[in-house]
Amino acid sequence: QVQLVESGGRLVQAGASLRLSCADSGRTSSDYAMGWFRQTPGKEREFVGALGRRDITGRYADSVKGRFTISRDNAKKMGYLQMNSLSSEDTAVYYCAKASGVGPFSNPDEYHYWGQGTQVTVSS
Repeated sequence: QVQLVESGGRLVQAGASLRLSCADSGRTSSDYAMGWFRQTPGKEREFVGALGRRDITGRYADSVKGRFTISRDNAKKMGYLQMNSLSSEDTAVYYCAKASGVGPFSNPDEYHYWGQGTQVTVSS
């Protein structure tokens, strides 16, 4: 069973940096595609960025390109989302997700496993 747990979300001021973590505690291979999404009340889940199975550069939404970076530590079964130059528009619940395909995937339907989310609030 796959269990993804996000952490690191909190209240920060505009311009700050924050790193979110995603721990995979399941008994599955560490070889997977990983994605980060975010959601605000009343809106659909929005793609943030993703890494393919053997991808190190990733793909990102235009809104975060150049500010956010995804990385992973397969040995520790951890994923990370480094967020810099945060603005109030980045306020959302952030989710990590895992897919068995090659990826990277921007479509949330490609992902089979999701964490519970972590709240990021950016004050202006």
